[in-house]
Amino acid sequence: MKRILLLHTGGTIAMKEDKNTGSVSPEGENPLQESLSSLNQIANIESEEVFQLPSPHITHKEMFLLKKRIEQASQTEQVDGVVITHGTDTLEETAYFLDLTLNAGIPIVITGAMRSSNEIGSDGPYNLLSSVKVAASNDAANKGVLVVLNDEIHTAKNVTKTHTSNVSTFQSPQYGPIGIVTKRGVFFHHYPMYRENYDIQEIKNRVMLIKAYAGMDSTLLYGLKSMNINGLVIEALGQGNLPPAMIPGIKELLQHNIPIVLVSRCFNGIVQDTYSYDGGGRQLKDFGVIFSNGLSGQKARIKLMVALEKTKEFSELQKLFLE
Repeated sequence: MKRILLLHTGGTIAMKEDKNTGSVSPEGENPLQESLSSLNQIANIESEEVFQLPSPHITHKEMFLLKKRIEQASQTEQVDGVVITHGTDTLEETAYFLDLTLNAGIPIVITGAMRSSNEIGSDGPYNLLSSVKVAASNDAANKGVLVVLNDEIHTAKNVTKTHTSNVSTFQSPQYGPIGIVTKRGVFFHHYPMYRENYDIQEIKNRVMLIKAYAGMDSTLLYGLKSMNINGLVIEALGQGNLPPAMIPGIKELLQHNIPIVLVSRCFNGIVQDTYSYDGGGRQLKDFGVIFSNGLSGQKARIKLMVALEKTKEFSELQKLFLE
């Protein structure tokens, strides 16, 4: 049988609901421990609690801790796969960070739950079971970090949380899942053609994320400049356009060598330098704004944080964001 390392980090999947108040919080022993007997029928499970945090509490420091633990396990402990349980609010960001920074060929799967362990219809134990199946599958190797919930297998790069409470919240807009999990097994129907990897040892750059809106001006941009940030991601309008009143602030940041990455606030499509009016994508590209190839705002922020550890050259950053 395969040897699978199960890393717990907290989240709804490890919480219980108070039947009197309806509040959900951690309580005593991790309830997922009760699932280990059924999981051991699929693989030999080594269970470990790395930390116990709701996912809004997770920062790049916890992401790095997971990265180091997985590297240690893959290099020295002869594990065949890794499963991480995680809160769903920032699950996609942790998954993408690990996807960018880990260079392990073994399957790495991250999962969570939308319902706590003692709610009717709890999805945690089933998602965990599905994730162990995927981590134990030979076909899951060398596909990057995978996100498994609700019988579906998604790539870390494309998956996002789309609903506040529905158990089918995790979707990959435009692309869909790359595989499914059934009672009979794990089936992949396509796979990523290209993977990135960045060998970094720390994150020391501050990158902010803002969303553009109708009538937005440069006030917030000037404020960000005074905060000594190292990079900025803007969720722009449509194909990559901004209100013209933002242009002075954009120029100010660029003149101070602060890279600006542009994504769309639309969850389908990519930004392009199409429109040449004041604030249009063509003008922004000419200024030196970096265009991303379909990433969401939160993932573009993760990538810029990682990429800035390798280069601060705008031209090199632009190449990395088109990959």
